[in-house]
Amino acid sequence: MPPAADHQPWTMKLNLDKQESDFLNSVISDWEKQGLVNSEQAEKLRSTYQVKGFDWMRLAKYSFWIALICGATSFTFLIVNDTIVNWLKKLYYTPDIIISMISAAMAAFLFLWGRRRQRLSPEKIYSNEAVIFTGVLFTACCIAYLGKTFDNGSGHYSILFLLSVFVYGLLAYRLDSRLIWLFALVSLGSWFGTETGYQTQWSHYFLGMNYPLRFVAFGVVLVAACHFLRNRKWFSEFWELTYVVGLLYLFLSLWLLSIFGNYGTMDSWWKVKQISLFYWGMISLAAAGGFMFYGLKKKDAIAREFGITFLLIFIYTKYFEYFWDSTNHTLFFAILAISFWLIGRKAEKIWNIGNG
Repeated sequence: MPPAADHQPWTMKLNLDKQESDFLNSVISDWEKQGLVNSEQAEKLRSTYQVKGFDWMRLAKYSFWIALICGATSFTFLIVNDTIVNWLKKLYYTPDIIISMISAAMAAFLFLWGRRRQRLSPEKIYSNEAVIFTGVLFTACCIAYLGKTFDNGSGHYSILFLLSVFVYGLLAYRLDSRLIWLFALVSLGSWFGTETGYQTQWSHYFLGMNYPLRFVAFGVVLVAACHFLRNRKWFSEFWELTYVVGLLYLFLSLWLLSIFGNYGTMDSWWKVKQISLFYWGMISLAAAGGFMFYGLKKKDAIAREFGITFLLIFIYTKYFEYFWDSTNHTLFFAILAISFWLIGRKAEKIWNIGNG
């Protein structure tokens, strides 16, 4: 009796672009030459991937985003129609609470529909996100008109952003949506900025800090919160996104701080020489270098990449600030070219060592 044929379970091949495919081919060939795998194993490995002809997923993503933009544009042209304008004039007198309730109903419908689509058709990633994103917009409309309903003229509209944080946070948790969580984080930053402005009657400083310096503190708190909550099960889905957004708040604020310092107005900033803000640049460089070394030591790819990226941004920002006016432009760009060539050469060497 002949031996039973081996039944290999069917597996979907990885769709890779040509560069990725060539890289894997070279790695497998090296393994084969070194005797780490035999010819049969090497062939099996090569059969697990294929070169994709076209990135349909990327096309889908951009198509849905363009569809949303075109839909908004279509709506804009629609409302300039005389008939629609007259109808909107009547709608103007609709109570704010009614518009808020209608928006809430639309948002609820879109979130439920989006959740159902995610459950039934999880492969339709971007169309599902488009539905959820539209629901987010209706939620924002609902909160805005709710604020208009209860507005007493105090100008304390930062409360609306705070309400948005809780609404988006709850929706993100219930719907397991990173997209909605992103809006919660943006709303949290918006609340912080507007609340500190309101508490100081919109003066230029809050506890002696201008807006960039305030958001440096805000970014530090958000990044620290990520580390404290890292092992919490409920936060695991949103940890990476929160970490990235926190670092964005931190480093973009440090970059602005390195340029403008702790000055509250453009007039006061224009009166000082840029060299006098040198210490803010040094603080920013130290922060970027610290995150870079922390990422390298702890194998934290996010911290490492943010550190390296903003270290270069801070250095070249200062280069433009200090040498643009005083250096011959031919020499200026020649120095830039040489520096980037050296960075590229070093990066290439590190890459080759890491893949050797």
